[in-house]
Amino acid sequence: MMRTEKEMFDLIMGVAKRDSRIRAVYMNGSRANPNVKKDIFQDYDIVYVVTETSSFLSDERWISGFGEPIIIQEPDRLDKLLGRIVDFKNSYMYLMQFTDGNRIDLHLQTIDALKKEYGTDKLTVPLLDKDNCLQQLPKPSDEEFWVKKPTYGQYISCCNNFWWVAPYCAKGLWRQEILYMVDVMNSYVRPELLTMLCWYAGIKTEFKVSMGKANKLLVDYLDSDVWTRLMKTYNMSGYEFSWHALFITCELFAAFAPKVGHVFDYEYSSDEAERSFAFIRHIKELPKDATGIY
Repeated sequence: MMRTEKEMFDLIMGVAKRDSRIRAVYMNGSRANPNVKKDIFQDYDIVYVVTETSSFLSDERWISGFGEPIIIQEPDRLDKLLGRIVDFKNSYMYLMQFTDGNRIDLHLQTIDALKKEYGTDKLTVPLLDKDNCLQQLPKPSDEEFWVKKPTYGQYISCCNNFWWVAPYCAKGLWRQEILYMVDVMNSYVRPELLTMLCWYAGIKTEFKVSMGKANKLLVDYLDSDVWTRLMKTYNMSGYEFSWHALFITCELFAAFAPKVGHVFDYEYSSDEAERSFAFIRHIKELPKDATGIY
């Protein structure tokens, strides 16, 4: 049976209170965000402020007190194996998924590291302070993650990037290189569309909301028909589906970019957009044995 939130906090705090090496505890992440709806998959993002890390790393039996793990990841150890610079002396992370469904992301941090990092994340909640080392912070807020109003440069760049790169997808499909097309769509084209849709959502909410990780909350700010069309852009399981996804992506961008631009009095280059979209449609109709584009 899955341990309750109270049981988990009692466990986390109990370990900290009993261990003299642990001098303070604080929490980040979604559980520190008052605007996030609680659910069973929320992690416990916990930081133990410790006198040193070496004794924890040399004898890791203390971890077993948190429960039976399905899997544990140690990002710092993996980074070291990959040849990256790490600082085990001042910081170390354990990501622990347990068999009852709970997960703890536990960060060991020395006082020196604390002084550099504490409070840089506005979603920070102090839980224990044995030595008064945790400075007073404002109430937790996700304000730093709110959608930001686009500058003129950001808007123009988004539009130009979208219409410049979208034809790459068409060329990839004409060449029968679907993996290339999917990569370009996912890495460059759709992100620009999502950025534009997030700006649109920001306008609707006076830029006082966060879209969450990977824009997961965007669904709450789009009409259902728009959301349905957006979801169809993810179906690239074959060439016809991919063409359809590309066309819908272009249609959505062409519909929302002018709306966003109008609000800020930013000029949307409709001529550029129409020429690029026409080029994409032309590529689709090109015979496979074509010896010229035009």
